[in-house]
Amino acid sequence: MKDPPSPGGCPTSTHGRARQADPRDDSAIIEASLRTPECFAVLFDRHAAVLHRYAVRRLGPEHAEDVLAEAFTRAFETRHRYESARAEALPWLYGIITNVIGLHRRAEARAYRAMARTGEDPVTAAFDEGVAARVSASATRQRLAAALAKLGRGERDVLLLIAWGDLTYEETARALRVPIGTVRSRLSRARRKVAHALGGVNPVEMSEDHRERL
Repeated sequence: MKDPPSPGGCPTSTHGRARQADPRDDSAIIEASLRTPECFAVLFDRHAAVLHRYAVRRLGPEHAEDVLAEAFTRAFETRHRYESARAEALPWLYGIITNVIGLHRRAEARAYRAMARTGEDPVTAAFDEGVAARVSASATRQRLAAALAKLGRGERDVLLLIAWGDLTYEETARALRVPIGTVRSRLSRARRKVAHALGGVNPVEMSEDHRERL
């Protein structure tokens, strides 16, 4: 991905490496974009790649580009409401793209049902980067996809923001605009349901790093 033009006064791009960049830049980028709208392109360059991967995992590649474009359009249009005290904007962006994905629930459910039948959908392959690595070998991709398809909207959003978005409970609560207690209860239910479908295997083993960040 090429760097967008960097108008004077805009923080520079970091090629999507949001976690390695100075997180204070996100808030500065958004603030600068209120004066110079072109600055918002820097935020896109920083976070688009990871958000695109998340959209592919949720909906498949055929919908990901449109979802990403819509999410950043919404982010740009509502940037004046961004809480400037929040240094890193990625949880905010995850919340927006998750809401856009919510408009494609049927497509998402169809993708998971297809995975459950064939195990060959591109979304299934994405599990190899995260969740599948923590699922026992006896738990098939088909069973995992079928379990995800049966989750309620709130449960699936919480589970996948944490498992695929690598968000903490607090960040997930902020992204979805719900209390942290709601995040915990939804995650507990989702993990229990998916684990039951996988014969007792927990699909999301939370890392020590996550627990330390709560």
